[in-house]
Amino acid sequence: MKILVTGATGKVGSRLTKRLAERGYQVRALVRDPTRAAALNEARVELVQGDLLDVDSLAATVRGVDAVVHCAAFFRGATPEQAHAVNDLGTQHLASAARAASVKRFIFTSTGLVYGSNGGRLAREDDPCAPTAAYPVSKLAAERLLLATEGLDVRVLRLPFVYGDGDPHIEEVIPVMRSFPPAQRMSMSHHADVEQAVARLLAAPSPAHRIYNVVDDEAPEIATLFASVGAPPPDGSNAEFARTFDALLDGRRIREDLGFKPRFPRLADALAAGA
Repeated sequence: MKILVTGATGKVGSRLTKRLAERGYQVRALVRDPTRAAALNEARVELVQGDLLDVDSLAATVRGVDAVVHCAAFFRGATPEQAHAVNDLGTQHLASAARAASVKRFIFTSTGLVYGSNGGRLAREDDPCAPTAAYPVSKLAAERLLLATEGLDVRVLRLPFVYGDGDPHIEEVIPVMRSFPPAQRMSMSHHADVEQAVARLLAAPSPAHRIYNVVDDEAPEIATLFASVGAPPPDGSNAEFARTFDALLDGRRIREDLGFKPRFPRLADALAAGA
């Protein structure tokens, strides 16, 4: 199977691309700047230069691939206009090109933040979504566009906070979450388990559902997350802002349908393994 991965120099995409190549897939990576993708060359990944906002660059990018795994997104620091342009319109451009090229499956990595604030209860895939921040608003718009696209087998993976595998994501989020309540919990998934979820979707001839949450077995308190990198607990001074991130994900569907079982069920397991 030949797979195109977008966002292949990003946090999730770079690790996913390498792991898929190690699994034996033929992997092509869409990159805007090939000089930033030297590590992918070493992993025997085919590099194709292009841009989601450059429609003319996408036809050749998707030609001959069996599946697209769309990870590219504008996240932190994006204005609503930028998030809409890249995450919504860019996805529309890629989906149109993939459909025209008769791509068999289109996997979209979305975010659990699309559920919006729901008081920390477990959000299931069929629950209503009410995001307020620009990033999840744009991702939900892209989900809906993709799922309404005829002639394209779209599957959506809603990811939680992704960590591990040398990713400094936890350290980087400390300043953002410094004012969060220390006992607020956060759904998480290791990069290895994101790749497992993608691989299971690629291998399934006809998955029973179109949307799947990907999540560990345990959602640690934010104080525990901070402690994992030696940081003191957050001070809880802005609980209102923290509510934007308080939806926890229910992971039963992907376990029941696709046999998904986290390699690292808990943050503690990844720490113990040095992963």
